[in-house]
Amino acid sequence: MTARNGSAEWKGDVKNGSGTITVGNGLFTGPFSYDSRFGEQSGTNPEQLIAAAQAGCFTMALASILATAGHAPERLRTNARVQLRMVDGKPTLTRLDIETEGHVSGVNDQQFKSYAEEARAGCPVARALAGIPEIVVTATLAAAG
Repeated sequence: MTARNGSAEWKGDVKNGSGTITVGNGLFTGPFSYDSRFGEQSGTNPEQLIAAAQAGCFTMALASILATAGHAPERLRTNARVQLRMVDGKPTLTRLDIETEGHVSGVNDQQFKSYAEEARAGCPVARALAGIPEIVVTATLAAAG
């Protein structure tokens, strides 16, 4: 399998400095700072990148599981949210919420939820994040129409 890369550069101390995060070979580059990570300042942060990675990985895993079961999805949309909180005085990822909605023919709500749990369990990013104490999946089938 291919190795993937990312990089970061930081200048200054942690509270007043700033940096850039780069995905791949420049596909995405974004600024980050103490305030974009722990406050509400604009910019990105590692947790947003983890959430995006989780959303992408989970969605592909779910599409694969559905297609293998004979129910290739018309569309899947996933949002992931990672919560960063202080635990024992250290910033810690404490919760990962995965919310997915699917347009999928031939499955009912319970089957879709089961496939979503299977995707969570098998997704490489979710497995890498298994140390997060609370991982919650909410799976909803969109109304036909």
